[in-house]
Amino acid sequence: MKDHAAPHTMVQDHTRTGPNACYMPGFGNDFETEALPDALPQGQNSPQKCNYGLYAEQLSGTAFTATRPERTWCYRIRPSVKHTSRFTKIDVPYWKSAPNVDPDVISLGQYRWDPVPVGEGALTWITGMRTMTTAGDVNTQVGMAAHIYLVTQSMQDEYFFSADSELLVVPQEGRLRFCTELGVIDLEPKEIAILPRGLVYRVEVLEGPCRGFVCENYGQKFELPGRGPIGANCMANPRDFKSPVAAFEDRDAKSRVVVKWCGQFHETWIGHSPLDVVAWHGNYAAYKYDLRTYSPVGAILFDHPDPSIFTVLTAPSGQPGTANIDFVLFRERWMVAEHSFRPPWYHKNIMSELMGNIYGQYDAKPQGFMPGGVSLHNMMLPHGPDGPAFEGASNTPLKPEKLDNTMSFMFETRFPQHLTEFAAKEAPLQDDYIDCWDGLDKKFDGTPGLK
Repeated sequence: MKDHAAPHTMVQDHTRTGPNACYMPGFGNDFETEALPDALPQGQNSPQKCNYGLYAEQLSGTAFTATRPERTWCYRIRPSVKHTSRFTKIDVPYWKSAPNVDPDVISLGQYRWDPVPVGEGALTWITGMRTMTTAGDVNTQVGMAAHIYLVTQSMQDEYFFSADSELLVVPQEGRLRFCTELGVIDLEPKEIAILPRGLVYRVEVLEGPCRGFVCENYGQKFELPGRGPIGANCMANPRDFKSPVAAFEDRDAKSRVVVKWCGQFHETWIGHSPLDVVAWHGNYAAYKYDLRTYSPVGAILFDHPDPSIFTVLTAPSGQPGTANIDFVLFRERWMVAEHSFRPPWYHKNIMSELMGNIYGQYDAKPQGFMPGGVSLHNMMLPHGPDGPAFEGASNTPLKPEKLDNTMSFMFETRFPQHLTEFAAKEAPLQDDYIDCWDGLDKKFDGTPGLK
């Protein structure tokens, strides 16, 4: 077995550092990295013969005629078309794709779940995926699914890629290693990773058990949001997105490759590790981002602004100003607004909001929303602060206050999210969640003035 990275080992430094550290898809930037000297051809992409006897192969993330094409040239030991068996269907019962509308499940309502327990059994990245909601249609590449992952066991001689979607991974507990065709990404809580459509990888447990959240994006890829009047700085900055350096495995072993395609799972077998890309260049790759580098902005005089100012990444739709998916982060920040109700106001809107708690306490729900927990407020369903949050925000003296020890996020989408059977019947649903608003009593007495 020969495992290689820059310079020699798969487990060495695996993300870009130095002056070319940033990577952000969609910005038109190309990057190049090689695990062996002169493995990258110069001056052309597909020479008659590549150095080291490598094969040139392109991975495309957009149509060839896209205004800003996203593609990466890979120089690999074997072309990925080589496999020893036809594809056969397999059953992955807990990983669901849209449309997945269960007639026995009511998705209309305000829902909240305790953390899904990891349990006792051995679970890999594939067998440990638990779909909570789906939206849209994977066959037309529109919409998304939200999952909880539970991983206790590394994949061994087993690899996966999704032809359906890119995956946004949000760890909550434990540490994972994603060994991809383009290099290695180690991931821990307070970080996120994007695994693009079509990229082959193996997931290993560095420190378990592992639990986290996944947004499976069927549609247009995630990118940085437009900042408008905010300007060039704050929010998520491109330089903080890191892509892996080239790493490869030259290893002969019977290996299983699982493919997700149009919501179905298939397997095929090959005689070697598919992670054999010795060098690559392009702008279509996996990347990671440290959520602690997100610089939030907010109101510095009065009122609670829209959550859109906390957008880390957005997957745009064809309708300006309306995203297929927004990934929104609520992290530590100062609250300084005067004469204002500081938590989110009561609202219902066109966007469905699925939230997850990474750690700490969320200010609008000081009780019951635990780290690892999930809540869902579907489109046009009213929601907002619970009784204790309302009373506290209405009566506490308004001094500058630091929201500390808090990090939660939202997968926000324009599509209604349908609960899976697992979410409705097996996951630890809080049946009494709607009771958190019971204390919101009538305060109106017909007398003018503030109460």
